[in-house]
Amino acid sequence: MAFDDVTLIEHPVISRDLTILRDVNTSMAEFRQAIKRIAIILAYNALKELPLRSFDVETPIGQTTGYDIDQEIMVVPILRAGLSLTDALLQFIPDATVGHLGMYRDEETHEPVDYYSNIPEGVKEAMVLVVDPMLATGGSADDALSFLKKKGAQHLRFISLISAPEGLKRLQEKHPDVHIITSAIDEKLNDDAFIVPGLGDAGDRYFGTT
Repeated sequence: MAFDDVTLIEHPVISRDLTILRDVNTSMAEFRQAIKRIAIILAYNALKELPLRSFDVETPIGQTTGYDIDQEIMVVPILRAGLSLTDALLQFIPDATVGHLGMYRDEETHEPVDYYSNIPEGVKEAMVLVVDPMLATGGSADDALSFLKKKGAQHLRFISLISAPEGLKRLQEKHPDVHIITSAIDEKLNDDAFIVPGLGDAGDRYFGTT
């Protein structure tokens, strides 16, 4: 199934590390390290088209042209699991602001329930990178993007490790202006709205909870 405005990042390191993440026998420490490595690759690709401004720089030998990012960046993890992707983006853009959106999944309806929000100033001007490792039904992502648009966000991207076709379809229908970056498009959702084959609950496996 083809999706418009979705970037699927393929890389040998991602293939290896997705296998580690999917494996039920992977330890929490190994799980965290594998997510970190993939997150760095995703962050690199999400940021590679940023605008630059130039200025003069004096080196020990002479003068040259230097560059800096000419765009404010805001990272917004969907709590809790989105925190696992946040540090990779901050390694590239250490002065990025960070907002938080807290949501949990209702086990009966499989829809998100909002419980917390804290968005810094500057959301209207910033490139806003919404991060969540799993794009399943798309409910949480849809809710997060709609909330940020109401706050005035105009430049939005969504970053995930693993996406289900159902979630991608929902976002493309509701938010066709939002570019999606992911490292895997899996087969489908099961009856409990978990991604198949997926990796289980990313937040529980990353934080060691059940």
